[in-house]
Amino acid sequence: MAPADLAPELYLNRELAWIDFNERVLAQALDQRTPLLEQAKFSAIFSNNLDEFFMVRVASLKSQVEANIETPSVDGLTPRQQLQAIHAKLRPVLERQQDHYRNTLKPELARHGVHVLDYPQLNEAQKEWAKNHFRSAIFPVLTPLAVDPAHPFPFISNLSFNIAALIRDPESGEQQFARVKIPQKNLPRFLKLPVELAGDNGALYTAVPLEQVVAFNLTLLFPGMTIEGHYFFRVTRDADLELRELEADDLMIALQEGLRKRRMGGEVVRLEVSDEMPEDVVDLLKEGMAVEADDLYRVNGPLGLDDLFGLMGVPLPQFKDEPQQARVAAPLARAQKALLTDGSVAEEEFESVFDVLRRGDVLVHHPYDLFTSSVEEFIMQAAEDPDVLAIKMTLYRVSKDSAVIRSLITAAENGKQVMALVELKARFDEENNIQWARQLENAGVNVVYGVVGLKTHTKITLVLKREKNELRSYVHIGTGNYNSKTSRLYTDLGLMSARQDLGQDLVELFNYLTGFSKQQSFRKLLVAPVTLRSGTEALIRREIEHANAGRGGHIIAKMNSLVDPGVIALLYEASRAGVKIELVIRGICCLIPGLPNHSKTVSVISIIGRFLEHSRIFWFGNAGASEVFIGSADWMGRNLDRRVEAVTPIEDPMLRERIEQMLRTYLDDNRGAWEMQSDGHFMQRQPNDGERNSQLQLMYDWRAVQGQPV
Repeated sequence: MAPADLAPELYLNRELAWIDFNERVLAQALDQRTPLLEQAKFSAIFSNNLDEFFMVRVASLKSQVEANIETPSVDGLTPRQQLQAIHAKLRPVLERQQDHYRNTLKPELARHGVHVLDYPQLNEAQKEWAKNHFRSAIFPVLTPLAVDPAHPFPFISNLSFNIAALIRDPESGEQQFARVKIPQKNLPRFLKLPVELAGDNGALYTAVPLEQVVAFNLTLLFPGMTIEGHYFFRVTRDADLELRELEADDLMIALQEGLRKRRMGGEVVRLEVSDEMPEDVVDLLKEGMAVEADDLYRVNGPLGLDDLFGLMGVPLPQFKDEPQQARVAAPLARAQKALLTDGSVAEEEFESVFDVLRRGDVLVHHPYDLFTSSVEEFIMQAAEDPDVLAIKMTLYRVSKDSAVIRSLITAAENGKQVMALVELKARFDEENNIQWARQLENAGVNVVYGVVGLKTHTKITLVLKREKNELRSYVHIGTGNYNSKTSRLYTDLGLMSARQDLGQDLVELFNYLTGFSKQQSFRKLLVAPVTLRSGTEALIRREIEHANAGRGGHIIAKMNSLVDPGVIALLYEASRAGVKIELVIRGICCLIPGLPNHSKTVSVISIIGRFLEHSRIFWFGNAGASEVFIGSADWMGRNLDRRVEAVTPIEDPMLRERIEQMLRTYLDDNRGAWEMQSDGHFMQRQPNDGERNSQLQLMYDWRAVQGQPV
C-alpha cells in the first residue's frame, strides 16, 4: 500500500491525537494515586503543553484557513474542520482541569496546611500586608492603559496576564475601560504571606495569587475613581518562526529579528477570560484584538495554571515523588576524575573514560545513570586530555548552566580543534542557543549552524585522540539532548563507543554538516535525510519477508510520535503479513491498532509517568538474530526527511539483551501504561495481579545494582 492509498479511516488526525496525549498528562493530575504536589505539577505541564500547541499547531492551521487552503490532511479533515474539532475536544478537558483545581487540589492542599487563598478570604492583617507589599513591590512597575477615543486599544503581548478594569468617574458619571498588565517577570504567581500571618490553622504555607493582589488594590492605581469591576484575561499568539532558507551568517540576524517579533507575538489564536466577565467586556476585547468567536475560552477558575509549578517548592516531601537517586554507570565507576579529590577512587585505581571504552561499548540510560558521570565526564576528560586533538558535537537544547559548554571552552583554550554545531532553530530555545553560540565563538570554538534547509536534531559527539602514533575515535550517540537538567527528567539512552566504524561514520557525518560533502552512505548509522527512511523501510520489509516465509516476524518500537503515513502504511502491510508489532508511543500515534483487516497484530501503549519517556528504540526480531537501534528520530516526516538525524545499531550482545529486557519492562507496565483501542481512544491499564510501574522498576533495578534497599 503506497502512502497515497492510505484511507482516511486508517489514519488518526495528528492534532486530535496530540490532545489525547495531553489528556493522558492531565489524567496523572486527576489520579488520586499521584502524590498531591505532583498533581499540581502535572496540571502545570498540561497547561504549558497546551500553550505551545496553540502557539504552533493551532496557529499553523489558522494561517492555512486565512490562506484559503482547503486541502484535507491524510485523515480527510480540512484545516477549518481540524480547528473546529480541536475547539470541541478541548473545552470539556479544560473544564475537568479547573474542576480538579477547585474541588480537589486546593481543598486537599489546605487540609495539609498549604493554603492558596483568594483575596477576599484574607483576614485584615493579611490584607494589610498584601496592600503594603503591593505599594512597595508591585505598584511602581504597573502601567494602566486607558481605552478611549484618545487611546487606542493597547497591544496585548503573548501569554501576558491582564486585568480588564471598569472604572467610573464619580464627577462625570462616565464609565471607562482600562487594561492593567500583571508584572510576571521576577515576581512569583503565588505571593507567600509571612509565617507570622498564617493564622492559627497550622498553615505551613499561605499564599495569594499575584493578579488578585493587583485587582483588589486598583483604587491605589486609580485614585479618585470608582472601580466597578475587574476581570482577568490572557491571550496566546502565533509564536512560530517562519524563516526563509538563509546562509548561516544571515540566519542569526533573521532569528534575532524573529525572536523580537515572537516576544510581541503574531495573530491572536486564543483568548482566555475569567468566566464572570460580562459580554460587553468580552466583545470589547474581541474587537480590540480581532479575536474570532471560536478562539474565546471562558475559564471557571484561575488562568495560566502552568504557574502551579511554583507549588513544587513547598516543603512537603511526603506529597512528592521520592527523590530519584541515580548512579554512576557501573563500567564508568573508576573513571570519575571528580572522585579523586574526595578519596572515593584512589589515584592508582583511576582509569579514563577512554580506557573503559577501549574494552567495550557502554550504554547509559538516563535518568537512572547519571549524566554528569557519563556524558559530561567524557567531554570533560576529552577537553583536558593532552592527547585529544579534536572534539566535535551537536548542540540542540542545552541547559542554562552547562558543564558541556564549559568543557568545550576549556578544550579550545587548551589548543584543541573544537567544533560545535549549534542548532539555532531549536524551537523556543533559539535565544538561549544564540547566546551559547556567541560565547563559544568568543572562546575560539568553530561554531556552525547546520545544513541549509534542514534542522540538525541528531545528538552526537566525536572525540579524536592520538594513541601510539595513530588517531583513534571515540563517540557518543544519544536519543536526548546534551542537557543536564532534562537528563534528570527525561528517559534517554546513549551509546558510548570506541568502534572505529562508528567513528568514521561520524567523521563523514560532521563533514556533511560543516562542509559541502554529499555523503550518501554510511557503514553503520542510519542518517536522515539520506538513509534513515530507506533503512527503516528495509528493516520492516525484512520482517514481512520472514513472516511470509514462515519464520515469524516481530517489531518492537519505542518513540515519542508515530505520524509518517509511509511508515504507517508499511506497518499495516506488515501486520497483514502476520508480523507481531508492539509499539510504545508516548505522544502522537496516527496508526490505529486492532483493526481486523489491517492491524490485527499491532498493539500500542503510551507510558506517562514521573519521567518524560524520550528514548527512541527500534527492535527487529530478524528470525532469531535480533537487531536493535537507538537514535534521535521519531517515525515522523520531519525526522525522516527534513532533519539531520542519526540512528545507531547496538551490536554488543549484552547491551542488546539489556535493551530487550528494558522494552519488556515497558510492555508489561500496568501503572503508567495506556492502551490504544481499535477506535483510536486510550484506556489506562488497571493492575489486577500486582502493580508494575516500568519507571519505578527501572529505578529499583539500578538500586539493586548499587546495593541500595528496594
